[in-house]
This record gives sequence, C-alpha cells and structure tokens, in this order.
Amino acid sequence: MASTVIGEGLVIEGELTSEDEVVVLGTLRGSLSSDDAVSVGPAGSVMADVRASSLSVAGQVTGNVHATDRVDLQAGGKLVGDVKAARLTIADGASFKGNVDMGV
Repeated sequence: MASTVIGEGLVIEGELTSEDEVVVLGTLRGSLSSDDAVSVGPAGSVMADVRASSLSVAGQVTGNVHATDRVDLQAGGKLVGDVKAARLTIADGASFKGNVDMGV
C-alpha cells in the first residue's frame, strides 16, 4: 500500500478519506478518516476529528480520535480531544488533555 503524505508547508482544509496510511507533515483542518494508520510528524498539525486503525502523534492534534487499534503519543506530541481506542501510550514529554474510552 502506498502512503498519502501531506508535506510540510501544505495546508489542506476539508474532508480527507483514505484506504491507505496517511502521514501528516503539514496542516490539516476538517476531518480525517483512514482504513489504515495515521501518523502526524513533529511539524504536523491536525485540527480535525480522526478515525483510523491507529494514530501516532509527534506533532499536534486537536480533535476527537477514534482508533480501532491504538493511539501513541510520542515525546513532544500534543493531543487535545477525547480518545476512543483499545490501547493508548503516552511517552515522557508528550501532552494530553481529554477523556479516554478504552471500552471494547
């Protein structure tokens, strides 16, 4: 599978839906849905509700997250919003503000 990459300096506003992995290095505002993984790089910024199999955050995400597998907040990553996922990891140096639902 090929990845969809939102490059640094690129700003997308609207609804993004993908069957493949999505990598955000720029800015996305709106909504994001992927059947695969979503990764937000250190310079990436997502102001959207996110639905994906998994989410890895090294940049910033503001919005509610629904992941069928897991959410990983990496050092330096920031997430503001409610999370629904089977697993959540928060690394030292990450920031999280919201509620977590790990129900089956």
